[in-house]
Amino acid sequence: MRVFAPLTSKATYRRWVYLVLGGAISVPYLLFSAVAVPSLLPFVTTLERATLVGGLLTLLVLAGTAFLPAVHVLESTAVRELLDDPVPDAPAKPRTRRGRRRAATMFVLHVVAGFVVSFFSLLAPVMIGLSVSAVFTGQLFRTGDGGAVTVPAGWASAWLPVVFVLGVVLLVYAVGAVGGLLRRAAAGLLGMTAADRIARLERRTEQLAERNRLARELHDSVGHALSVVTVQAGAARRTLRTDPAFTERALGAIEESARTALDDLDHVLGLLREEAAGRTPQPLLTGLPGLFETTRLAGTEVTAEVRGDLAAVPAVVSREVYRILQECLTNAVRHAGRVPVTAVVEVGPHSLVARVANPLGSGPGRSGGGRGVRGMTERVTALGGELSAGRVAERWEVVVRVPWGSRR
Repeated sequence: MRVFAPLTSKATYRRWVYLVLGGAISVPYLLFSAVAVPSLLPFVTTLERATLVGGLLTLLVLAGTAFLPAVHVLESTAVRELLDDPVPDAPAKPRTRRGRRRAATMFVLHVVAGFVVSFFSLLAPVMIGLSVSAVFTGQLFRTGDGGAVTVPAGWASAWLPVVFVLGVVLLVYAVGAVGGLLRRAAAGLLGMTAADRIARLERRTEQLAERNRLARELHDSVGHALSVVTVQAGAARRTLRTDPAFTERALGAIEESARTALDDLDHVLGLLREEAAGRTPQPLLTGLPGLFETTRLAGTEVTAEVRGDLAAVPAVVSREVYRILQECLTNAVRHAGRVPVTAVVEVGPHSLVARVANPLGSGPGRSGGGRGVRGMTERVTALGGELSAGRVAERWEVVVRVPWGSRR
């Protein structure tokens, strides 16, 4: 029956643990009050006034410590584990003043309610024991002035233990109700504010952007290496017996491409694991001669022309354009077959223009651009530049324009 559900519900007893935790946290504040009240007696003259002022001071200390970051973590953890996580998206440490005030309010409510419930939780079993003893002795408990509260001995007072047992049952219902109220309070106080949600969305956006960037890194570097390895392995297999010298060069190209791909993979994995040791330097435009030579070893004729100082290109532009040119060469090897490729890189004072073109050839061809072209476009867009890729007569041409500095 629903009337007895709180007595058997696990949630009730988790809430009881939550409230008892609040009672345990209240102990240092009670000790502070026990020290503060006697200290105030010489100034306020009466015990009642000292108790009132001491209680207010204790509440002020409680409210002050409620703003500590460690307290916020403790409270959010207790709410998540013992109150069935009413706000699963709430941060452990609020990032705004309003969020910290609301978290502090929740902590104060937890401690105050926990003290009251813990007091009665400790008192209930003691009173049950005293009531059972009173049936036989006729004395319930002694008072502070040396007197005693007496009851009739024997069956005349047999109802006392029953009353206190019912009191424990009522306490269970009270715990369920108070815990439910605190759970609703937590949903309102610890829920994410608008500023927290915006900050979370910004972090999520940064994470997605980083994931996309790493995906492009893997696609460009490892994809290029695999394309070269595939072509060279096929050529080495065909010339293994007829042209040992060419086979040796092809195997050397495979080795170099695989080593480069492993370095790039190690770099990306280092970023994912946040390990500084695994973050090898990313290639820059100054490494273009090596890229062109690796592509030539794959059997593709590359005619390259560089105008201007590649070392003068800003690092972020240099890294991204290198990857774009690497993707262009990979696409030429993969889609056009063994056709000549022309690459021209012009470096100006505040901009860079790169052109890569090749005949359409007899390979599987392209359907207008897949993930590779999309990845190149994303790189250029992030730099504030422009990219065009497509058929021009019987050629496939990619043109990249990237400004920087005062020309952006």
